[in-house]
Amino acid sequence: MKQRETPIEELDEGFPSTVENYGVEEPMDLNAQLVYRPAATYFVRVSGDSMIDVGIQSGDILVVDKSLEASDGSIVIAELDGEFLVKQFRRCKDGSAWLVPANPRFQPINVTDRPDFSIWGVVTAYIHQFVREGLRK
Repeated sequence: MKQRETPIEELDEGFPSTVENYGVEEPMDLNAQLVYRPAATYFVRVSGDSMIDVGIQSGDILVVDKSLEASDGSIVIAELDGEFLVKQFRRCKDGSAWLVPANPRFQPINVTDRPDFSIWGVVTAYIHQFVREGLRK
């Protein structure tokens, strides 16, 4: 990801004020904010709506750390039968493992003892753009 320094200051979203009232202290580097292990981190763009109930929408960019071990409840990038998926990883008390969508239109997938299943990383953050069209020329 190309680094871009963008000045930013923390703002109270409920307090009406002008931008002039806020002093910009130092530029924000998104890599410094979102990437903790650069050698183990990659970005992917989401396609689909199986995770909309946790706020992940089609077109969002996920920040994925492949050095982290998935724990119960982690949002993961998984490979299943040659297909890459974004799902919540769940480990049950009986030892079974599941990939669970965050959209009631999709069914959980039992991945217990599946040789065609692997986890490619844990999602640590996502970027959601409100305006996409017309920004790039």
